Amino acid sequence: MDLLELREIAQKTQEQQAKIRIRCCNAAGCLSSQGQEVKDSLETAIAEAGLQGQVEVCGVGCMKFCGRGPLVAVDPQGSLYELVTPEQVPAIIERLQNPQALPENVPQIGDLNHPFFSGQLPIVLENSGQIDPDSIDEYIAVSGYEQLHRSLYELSPEGVIAEITKSGLRGRGGGGYPTGLKWATVAKMPGKQKYVICNADEGDPGAFMDRSVLESDPHRVLEGMAIAARAVGANHGFIYVRAEYPLAIKRLQKAIQQAKKYGLMGSQIFESPFDFKIDIRVGAGAFVCGEETALIASIEGKRGNPKPRPPYPAQAGLWGCPTLINNVETYANIVPIIRNGGDWYASIGTAKSKGTKVFALTGKVENAGLVEVPMGTTVRQVVEVMGGGVPDGGKVKAVQTGGPSGGCIPADKLDTPIEYDTLLALGTMMGSGGMIVMDEHTNMVDVAQFYMDFCQSESCGKCVPCRAGTVQLHGLLTRLLEHQATAEDLQKLEALCHMVKETSLCGLGQSAPNPVLSTLRYFRQEYESLLQTR
Repeated sequence: MDLLELREIAQKTQEQQAKIRIRCCNAAGCLSSQGQEVKDSLETAIAEAGLQGQVEVCGVGCMKFCGRGPLVAVDPQGSLYELVTPEQVPAIIERLQNPQALPENVPQIGDLNHPFFSGQLPIVLENSGQIDPDSIDEYIAVSGYEQLHRSLYELSPEGVIAEITKSGLRGRGGGGYPTGLKWATVAKMPGKQKYVICNADEGDPGAFMDRSVLESDPHRVLEGMAIAARAVGANHGFIYVRAEYPLAIKRLQKAIQQAKKYGLMGSQIFESPFDFKIDIRVGAGAFVCGEETALIASIEGKRGNPKPRPPYPAQAGLWGCPTLINNVETYANIVPIIRNGGDWYASIGTAKSKGTKVFALTGKVENAGLVEVPMGTTVRQVVEVMGGGVPDGGKVKAVQTGGPSGGCIPADKLDTPIEYDTLLALGTMMGSGGMIVMDEHTNMVDVAQFYMDFCQSESCGKCVPCRAGTVQLHGLLTRLLEHQATAEDLQKLEALCHMVKETSLCGLGQSAPNPVLSTLRYFRQEYESLLQTR
């Protein structure tokens, strides 16, 4: 494969596409609501109407508006249909032939200019819902793998790292560590054997950003990993993905096989001296395996327990070799940064938080789904404008970000811009991108207990503060909810939170008390009211 052949595939694929293209969401959310049956019905209806050759049906990745799925869009007509059932497909075909028609059984008609869409800036998700994730040709048709070629023939490894550093990209897995600095550290480490790992162990309750990216645009992640490997001097990569994501695993496996067949992965990629292969490791779903050192141990075939740092994985990671670990969203940002330049990416967002962030917007919100917004967008803009606020005129009480490691943003702080530092100042964190909306009927002590129940169940048990502390915290929260706690219990709860936070071995234990501390900070009266009723 060379660049000319790559572009010939792109041109041929574009030429073969029908003038009218019906996109049907085939990501996991829509598939669970008859998405495949809708697609099959569309193909049958097109054939029965004799429209083959003029109209094609394409199963695509996540079309973002998950709460209204299954979704169907018609190009270039610009039509969007929501909550589509197989029985409603004939009405879609009738409107395709006569746009002015309004058949009785037509699905709910959506609006592509709805604030849910218009407020987004798709960079990571630019191909999501647009191309068939099972087709490498469709990815190539949107300039896929051209930036890998450029990184091999036009940019030096140092040049690639310089662009990533210039972009200001920070790790999207939760820590927010500067990506360019991490890459430069691995690149400078001595040794012939280095590794690249993609952390796809997305474990936060309510989070599905990485799953959607893998299901919708797997080649984007593979290309990002290959560019990273070239930059740091690695020849072997692993994608660590949880077993609960079977569709993502299936599409990744297929994408890897396709890339190998085209000479875009394996030996002498693009006929260069660069070799790179990727293996998939399927995790059993332990939350702690999202932590870097535990993840590495799991890939090595050991129990997924964290280790003290330093040494950091960049110095001594997988099998003791320098290892670069980034998450799915971070790698999905690499191709557009190389394509448009680090300065372009740095021009988006705020001074300390560059680019965009993908959130899974869920909970008590009218418009649930995937949103990608520029850093600096306010929480209110996402929740109330794009998300439509709480259904049936309810009020937002709090917005939870960062999963079990994060905290709750109260309603009077919704005008806070979304940045790493501003969220930390509020006592929460960006996390991987879960954003759960809570209404005025939500009991915040219940929320704290839910997350502590999760943390005590998922503690790996290696260090005492996390193993025993989370159990004690859960017990105190339960006593509160059963109206059996005293004022001394509340003091003990707060003191124990700080002890677990300050003495646990890894980041997961250190952040486990955050939901309790956050709700105590903003909703203390709810805790105290439980004492008063005793």
